[in-house]
Amino acid sequence: MTEHYDDHIMGKAYDGQMMRRLLGYLRPYGRHVALAIVLIILISALKIIGPYLTKIAIDRYIAAADLAGLGKLGLIYLAILVALFGLEYLQTFLLNSIGQRVMYDLRMQIFSHTQKLDVAYFDRTPVGRMMTRITSDVDALNELFTSGVVTIFGDIVNLSGIILALFLMNYRLAGLVFSVLPLIILVTLIFKIKVRENYRQVRKLIARMNSFLQESITGMMVIQIFGREPRKFQHFESINKDHLDANLQAILYYALFYPGIELLSAVSIGLVIWYGGGQVVLGAMTLGALVAFLQYSERFFQPISDLTEKYNILQTAMASAERIFTLLDTPSAIATPAEPISPAQAKGAIEFHRVWFAYKDENWVLRDISFAVKEGERLAIVGATGSGKTTLINLLTRFYDVPRGEILVDGINIKQMDLYDLRRRFSVVLQDVFLFSGTVESNIRLYDENITLEQVREAASLVHLDRFIDRLPKGYEEEVRERGSSFSVGEKQLLSFARALAFDPRILILDEATSSVDTETEILIQDAIQQLMKGRTSIVIAHRLSTIQDADRIIVLHKGTIRETGTHQELLAQRGIYHRLYQLQYKEQYGRRPHVTNVPSVE
Repeated sequence: MTEHYDDHIMGKAYDGQMMRRLLGYLRPYGRHVALAIVLIILISALKIIGPYLTKIAIDRYIAAADLAGLGKLGLIYLAILVALFGLEYLQTFLLNSIGQRVMYDLRMQIFSHTQKLDVAYFDRTPVGRMMTRITSDVDALNELFTSGVVTIFGDIVNLSGIILALFLMNYRLAGLVFSVLPLIILVTLIFKIKVRENYRQVRKLIARMNSFLQESITGMMVIQIFGREPRKFQHFESINKDHLDANLQAILYYALFYPGIELLSAVSIGLVIWYGGGQVVLGAMTLGALVAFLQYSERFFQPISDLTEKYNILQTAMASAERIFTLLDTPSAIATPAEPISPAQAKGAIEFHRVWFAYKDENWVLRDISFAVKEGERLAIVGATGSGKTTLINLLTRFYDVPRGEILVDGINIKQMDLYDLRRRFSVVLQDVFLFSGTVESNIRLYDENITLEQVREAASLVHLDRFIDRLPKGYEEEVRERGSSFSVGEKQLLSFARALAFDPRILILDEATSSVDTETEILIQDAIQQLMKGRTSIVIAHRLSTIQDADRIIVLHKGTIRETGTHQELLAQRGIYHRLYQLQYKEQYGRRPHVTNVPSVE
């Protein structure tokens, strides 16, 4: 069960090819990045000047009791501090603005790509994992751009300047400072290995937690009605505890590492004080030079500590980048061909020609399906659950591609058509209506600016939705809560009919559109359906056979094959599958056998 939630892509500590790809997102902001680099160089240079000014103050002015000279030097030092404040402000603002813009670009690219992916991808990918890509993974890259890539360059410049200053001042003391570097490198390597494994575990648990929470919140009604709250609580407690333990383990590593670096740096500075103090006593070195050397030594270890933190940021970014690029590099199995063909005229004719389909391997859901729907014809499809009714619609709208056979719309194979052009020909009303956050109006026209408010009102009136809207305080501007939780099933169905009518399709598809509504609402919907079907090719998938008796033709599916075709009366006369379905439904509804005109009684 946990494998469904786990995120197996963990990333390398550093990947040159991936880093080049990431840096490509900085290209539109090249001037800003160049300015940030210049600012970093200036900041590093000004920071290096400080200790040297301390040396001059002690050796030249304090030793000679020159208060005037000391005052002037103090003003210079103050000017440097003010300049540092201004430069660091500009650098911080610039880097963070670049990071935010890159995050904006990346999120737009991810969302755009996500909209192009085929439905099969979402069938096998948890929603929580997708949310992690767009949120926490992109945030991790923000750290790379604001505190990683450019500032690493600043740390290197700062370190180089300090090393040069140390050797120029006293190469023997510089050797003492560097004597602890092998130990620092060893401690850092051990820390890196431990933290890397721990980081992998934390990222896996975050992805698992996000997926579990998304699934649990979405299915909260089922959890509550079956009383599964204690079991779900235990499951979440287990995931949350694992996440806590992993983070506490990381805290332990950090708690050991940073004091360890501080201890080694203190040992190094102690050696400098011991040896350098002796040099001052012997007159081989000035006190100002020793103080400045100590300041440089302290600043030498700060970038090293920063570089270790940058490594963690880099590791986080590499893992996040690998997951994001895996998503962005996932091609859609359903795409518009390079040279799409468009029918000369949208008529609404449909043809299935020897279609086979399986969701997995060769577990065929549809087997050798062939039928045609003429322009303006009303076709009904019935069959037991799992017979392949909804699959036909998924194939017709090209949510999945057929491995065998072909589907034609207005005489053209749908694989040769532009996806947008193909799907614009359809309006689909499903049993489970999905409403978006927004207003009633926006849910009818789905933000299509070509659909006017007058058309929205007309569509709502034709399907009798206006009766419900007129009772709302804000009418068409009434706010719709998430997933339409404030509306009844029947109200949502009527709204979906208004949506279908507003888009004025050539082909109308109704998939169990009246199976979840009460009798009164069904009467309204049946009248709306008659209005909606006028002048359009219509395909109706129905569970209630009473709703399709006026269809021009009815197809009966059974175990993925077409078993019967005809009108309502013709199929009853055949005394086959349709006849048995009709009997069962009539008996459920009225508690007695139906009276079927011109059909012998059932034996």
